[in-house]
Amino acid sequence: MPRLAVDRLTKAYGDKVALDQTSFEVAPGEIFGFVGSNGAGKTTTMRIILGVLQPDSGSVTWDGEPVGADHRRRIGYMPEERGLYPKMKVGDQLAYLARLYGLSAADARASMERWTERLGVGERIGDAVEVLSLGNQQRIQLAAALTHEPEALVLDEPFSGLDPVAVDVMSEVLRERAGSGVPVLFSSHQLDLVERLCDRVGIIRDGRMVAVGTVDELARHDTPRWVVQGPADATWVPAGFRVVADDAAGTVVEVPETEAGAEQRLLAAALAAGPVTTFTQQRPSLTDLYRDVVTAATEEETA
Repeated sequence: MPRLAVDRLTKAYGDKVALDQTSFEVAPGEIFGFVGSNGAGKTTTMRIILGVLQPDSGSVTWDGEPVGADHRRRIGYMPEERGLYPKMKVGDQLAYLARLYGLSAADARASMERWTERLGVGERIGDAVEVLSLGNQQRIQLAAALTHEPEALVLDEPFSGLDPVAVDVMSEVLRERAGSGVPVLFSSHQLDLVERLCDRVGIIRDGRMVAVGTVDELARHDTPRWVVQGPADATWVPAGFRVVADDAAGTVVEVPETEAGAEQRLLAAALAAGPVTTFTQQRPSLTDLYRDVVTAATEEETA
């Protein structure tokens, strides 16, 4: 299976810079989460990968080769703006799309039936797309990206509008495809889902990649936080420590990174204030890391 690599992509529309030296790669069997605010450059990047747009500079490679038409026929793409024909029957449409990728009529029909069953919409293949719920249209759109058995997946907001059951089904499918060696790139605003599903994450802001790595790797650059339960309020927290939260779940305190043994000083202060029932280090969520990374990038630009 291929390794997709995006190398120093730059794209501008007049004075508006959509991408600024954007780089990352997706390894075979890896699920890569691409996150950022609206307008950050996610969709532009994906469209360049698929050849819908051309970059001003930079490249996209498939196992070291520039991505061309033959490579793109082996990519399953799910656009954010859904591209299904609303009045065409689901089964006929999916079989037709599969044939555009070179499958025989029999293979296209068999693949359509297999993927619609797998995605829980097998009973809807005789319906027009326009009569389906938005969630089922999402499932059909993913089936359209899968029917030609692609060797890579590029999915723009695939979980948008899905109910929890559909999210679980789609998550399982992406894990299965990655498990067979397919590189999977998808964007999402649902950071808890990205954290749960992805092997690595890329955070893009204003067209620049500001962080790439596993959640654990990104967390190493975050200020350590400890959760203390027991003392009644946060008045006991020593000077130099920052209280992030103080409620029924405990007091969350940021520990100075430059002070050796700072967490022990924090614990001693908590014990002096009363019995301590819990003292644990808090693992930052992807939402926390995203907020911190974007804030740091903003501060760096305005400094």
